[in-house]
This record gives sequence, structure tokens and C-alpha cells, in this order.
Amino acid sequence: MKKISIALATYNEKDNISKCLKSVQGWADEIIVVDGTSSDGTSDIAESYGAKVITKPNNKNFHINKQIAIDECSAQWILQLDADEVVSVGLRREIDRLVISNSALNGYWIPRKNWFLGRFLTKGGQYPDYTLRLYRNGKGKLPQKDVHEQAIVEGEVGFLKEDLLHYPYKDFKAYMKKWQRYNIFAADILRIKLKNKSAIEHIKVFFLELLLKPLWWFVWTYGRHKGFVDGWQGFIFSLFSSLRFPVSYIEYLRFKV
Repeated sequence: MKKISIALATYNEKDNISKCLKSVQGWADEIIVVDGTSSDGTSDIAESYGAKVITKPNNKNFHINKQIAIDECSAQWILQLDADEVVSVGLRREIDRLVISNSALNGYWIPRKNWFLGRFLTKGGQYPDYTLRLYRNGKGKLPQKDVHEQAIVEGEVGFLKEDLLHYPYKDFKAYMKKWQRYNIFAADILRIKLKNKSAIEHIKVFFLELLLKPLWWFVWTYGRHKGFVDGWQGFIFSLFSSLRFPVSYIEYLRFKV
């Protein structure tokens, strides 16, 4: 019986997919990739690592394609990955021990290390960046409503100790490109949330998104969670993660015009 399935959704990930799949090749029993019609050869690379590739339209909310990949998995346990993530040797060994011990839990939160502009972030609320990615087949699913959502797992879940390594940005330009894409998606969510709402609700959101949230987030990440320990990278991360609130709101206003 298959023990471990890997589930991924991809779109033009040729620069990342090899490193990701190499980290699970020969360890996982199957790899399921749902590709959103990539034009850069991502599908061919995935197939070269033995992945089963399913082609679907590239949805703005990529969790839709992730869920399709999850539904296609046939092993007892599913490890859902992003193409810019690498499963460390320690994490593979820890997961193997859990499968062998026939754990009574249905899912596990995994600590994630985030690589940002030349270093792994250790503070600013960025480590351990727990993400719920390992769950029994049939016990976990994605809400498919938000880009930062976590899986919903039926039953008890636990925590792993070994790291999932995350390399989301090749450079600052790549960071800004993804940052803006997330902002546009958040603006669309705001548009849906504020549809047919009262003027008072609009004023409330105006002050929250333009003033209160960015100030609170910067103080929380850079001060309370000591983002300054990570040097200039910590400052840049706290600053731009704070600015996503007003920028998303401005994008929402552009939608209305």
C-alpha cells in the first residue's frame, strides 16, 4: 500500500520545481502535479521526476488546483507542497517514523524556514512558520477562499520538529512581483466583502487598511517579534508586509473606478 503522496499545483515554476521534486524523488510513493497550463516546460520537468501531471486552467486562487491534486492522491498520507519548497532530510525521516508508528493523529503542522534576500528569517513571526501540510488521505482539505489559508483537517493534529525549507523569491524583483500579485488578490477579496455594505462599514475599512493595520503589523513583526534581529532583511520584510494592507486597499479602489 502506498504510504506517502506529494500534491502540488504549479504555474511556470521551471526555476523551482526540480529542487522541490528532487527532495522527494525516491522517497514518496507518488507525486501528483496539477499544472495551470505552464508555458515554460514545468510539466516536462515534473514528468521527468516521475510525477503524474494533470493540466488545468490557471486559477487566480491556486488553492483550487492544489485541492484537485489532493483529491487525486491515493496514498495513506498526503504531503502538500509548493514548488518553491524543499523537504529536508530530517523532515523525511521524521515523517517516516510517524508512518511506521501508525500515528493516531490525522494531521501535522510543519515548521517552515523562509529564505528571504540571502538568509533564512529567524524572527519577525517568520520562524517557526507553522503550516498544516501533512494529513491522512480523506481527512484534509483546503477552503479555497484565500491565498494564505491553511488546510482544514478532521480530527486531532500534532506538530513536527524538522523544517520544511521555503525559497519563495530568487531576488527582490521576484519578491515584488509576487507581493503585488497577492495584493491584487486581496483587493478582490475586499471588493466581495464590501459589496452592498453601508457607508459606515466602508469608512471603518478605510481606516483599518490605510492606517491601523499597517502600523500594527510593523510594530508586531519588527518590534514585538524582534524582526530587527534579522538585519536589513528583517526590516524590508516587516515594512513591505505592512504595506500590503494600504496597497491592497488602493487596488480595491482602482477596481471600483
